[in-house]
Amino acid sequence: MWANIRSLIDIAIVSLIIYRILVLLVGTQAIQLVKGVFFVLLLSLLASFLRLRLLSWFLGSSLLALSFAVPIVFQPEVRKMLVELGRGHFYNRPMSADEAEVRVNQIAGALQYLKAHKIGALIVLQREDLLTKYTETAIHLNANITAELIESIFWVNNPLHDGAIVLDKYKIIAAGCYLPLADAPEISRWYGTRHRAGLGVTQVSDALVFIVSEERGEISLAASGRLDKNIKDFQVERLLMHYFVGEQVIKGWKGRLHELKKIFWTDTNNQRPEMRSGGDLVN
Repeated sequence: MWANIRSLIDIAIVSLIIYRILVLLVGTQAIQLVKGVFFVLLLSLLASFLRLRLLSWFLGSSLLALSFAVPIVFQPEVRKMLVELGRGHFYNRPMSADEAEVRVNQIAGALQYLKAHKIGALIVLQREDLLTKYTETAIHLNANITAELIESIFWVNNPLHDGAIVLDKYKIIAAGCYLPLADAPEISRWYGTRHRAGLGVTQVSDALVFIVSEERGEISLAASGRLDKNIKDFQVERLLMHYFVGEQVIKGWKGRLHELKKIFWTDTNNQRPEMRSGGDLVN
């Protein structure tokens, strides 16, 4: 009797571990590899059942080679999974509204301060696509998200104020990050390097970027290769709340894309798609 219970517990724990690993990998390129590995395993079992020795040897050798190649090729995804485990997010507990509100108030408060004092800033919100290539050469902080820290980083006399900060839903990852410039000549005539950098990183990732202009004292939003100017304070708070808790209830990439379009680019006029007024966002 005890042996049966122990076996059930053993199976349940292993099943939970496999399930949680798959959940952490969803939305990354590594999930396609997992599908391929499952296909190879099924084909290998079929080859063994039919006693196809050459095919069984070939598939076995392929799986052995994959065990060495996967950690190298998919290093960012593996790192993300280990970071999530280290943070205690193995159970993927959704962030509560109260936790999200604290973070939203800190970031929104910092943006309002920077805008009021016309201090240039570049704040990148990391989503599914890891921005390791930009953070690994920057100053690693791994610090709590606070308005005071964000404001001090972008203070004029701070050595880090010219770069961007990259944060996720839990920490400020790094500061002094240098981003790729957008390949959009029509944008560069109106905006400087800071806006082109904020727009550029959204052309190669799914990041969201808030940009504070020191010349005009306004906040712009860059996302999916588009730039919306003069974002209002309440819109900043709504976008941040969506970032911290809204995306967790959107199922699938199609639903996520539809929701982002509905929130970011509800166009009500004929302005150029690359630059729209903040009034075109949600009310």
